Amino acid sequence: MHYQLERNYGCRVSDSWTYRGLRAAVLENELLRIVILLDKGADIYQFVHKPSDVDFMWRDPHGVRDPKSYVSTTGDNVGVWMDYYEGGWQTVFPGGGFPSSYKGADMGLHGEANIVPWDAVIVEDTPEQVAIKCWVRTARTPYYFEKTLTLKTGSPILELDQTLTNEGEETGYCVWGEHIALGPPFLSPDCVIDLPGGTLINHGEQHHPNATLKLGSETPWPFTEDQQGNRVDVSKISPKDARRYDMSYIADMPEGWYAVTNSKLGVGFGVRWPKDVYKFLWYWQCFGGGYGYPFWGRTYNIGLEPFSSWTNQGIADATSNGTVMVLEPGEKVSSNVKAIAYEGSERVSRITEDGEVLRQ
Repeated sequence: MHYQLERNYGCRVSDSWTYRGLRAAVLENELLRIVILLDKGADIYQFVHKPSDVDFMWRDPHGVRDPKSYVSTTGDNVGVWMDYYEGGWQTVFPGGGFPSSYKGADMGLHGEANIVPWDAVIVEDTPEQVAIKCWVRTARTPYYFEKTLTLKTGSPILELDQTLTNEGEETGYCVWGEHIALGPPFLSPDCVIDLPGGTLINHGEQHHPNATLKLGSETPWPFTEDQQGNRVDVSKISPKDARRYDMSYIADMPEGWYAVTNSKLGVGFGVRWPKDVYKFLWYWQCFGGGYGYPFWGRTYNIGLEPFSSWTNQGIADATSNGTVMVLEPGEKVSSNVKAIAYEGSERVSRITEDGEVLRQ
């Protein structure tokens, strides 16, 4: 974009940036600044609310690494993904969750689209609205994916219009999710999660020594039990010294939205998604309890991740439990996802289809 007209007002977009060797794009308006790592999955690395100077995205302590200059030291199908995981927001397909095999293809952790470079082009650039389209074709599976990220002037909403296409000539199975991780300084025990209800399902196996919630428990959101029988409200964010590391899922949600509000900072982050595409919300709870590889007790974050399927054990598990996404040859599946920054300390009663945040 050598001849792009540059502005310092209204909406702005540029794909002429690099960060630690990776191509990056920046979208911003009066309220938001969004940084996208084009050379690494088109990940959303920063989601900054300008008035409060709050970046909602979690930063993994490993930081951003360039796959061209940092070579993974093993071929381990978890380690390769983790070597390049920087936190933030990944688009996950076709094998979300832990490694498994799919029709002879080895699917690594959250593989395969978010550790490769994506193409991108600016499709709209006016003071009133900017948009950038990003796209990728997977190597081990026959999928084409594109997403267009849009900001409008004066709006606190980042809008993502996305389409997944099966370019194969046979029926394809897929797990598609939005791997969104939130962290400090936004995330703290001053935060509370609101969502429209549903069934809270704890992971069914002791996946980590510091997993504390009752295995396989199914209860109405937001209450569950720990393994000692104590009642736990998982809508309230635990402190880091809780040293727990749990995984839960929310099913049967009447609508697809959530909101995380920090009452002390007076700011929040919300997401609205189509429930017919993302039928489950994965809830990763890392409150200082991620001992051993890869976090070594250093991390404090949550992941609130709309997904087509469950559990997080990969595409083989989603296939066996009947929640895998099925695409016939040439079939397309589209979604519109809105991510919203909002101000205020009150709890949220609803996020509308237009992204409006309503208070209790």
